[in-house]
Amino acid sequence: MQQTHRDFNDYRSKMNELILSKNNKVLARLFNLDTNTYAEGALPTRTKEMLGLVASMVLRCDDCIRYHLGKCQEAGISTDEVYEIFAVANIVGGTIVIPHTRRAAEYWEALSEDENA
Repeated sequence: MQQTHRDFNDYRSKMNELILSKNNKVLARLFNLDTNTYAEGALPTRTKEMLGLVASMVLRCDDCIRYHLGKCQEAGISTDEVYEIFAVANIVGGTIVIPHTRRAAEYWEALSEDENA
């Protein structure tokens, strides 16, 4: 595993803080919109995180995949559920998603090991 969950979150927080410190109104609003999109609503947060994970896999964004896997873990999503999410993403996105599924599986395993440690 090239990057631990803690390393990923620390880097993400550091860079988000830097970006937001520049007081760019458009970026600040975009970040706020993203945060509010995943808040509890008509759909529970856990469902939104599963949707976010599928979309991230289909769009082939490894950083987004890691982020949503971490949020899925926080939401109590099981390994069986994660692998069904992987299946949906691969059906929707096609075989080009397979390499991202490999890295996602590796990251999920590392998250699970951290949780059980």
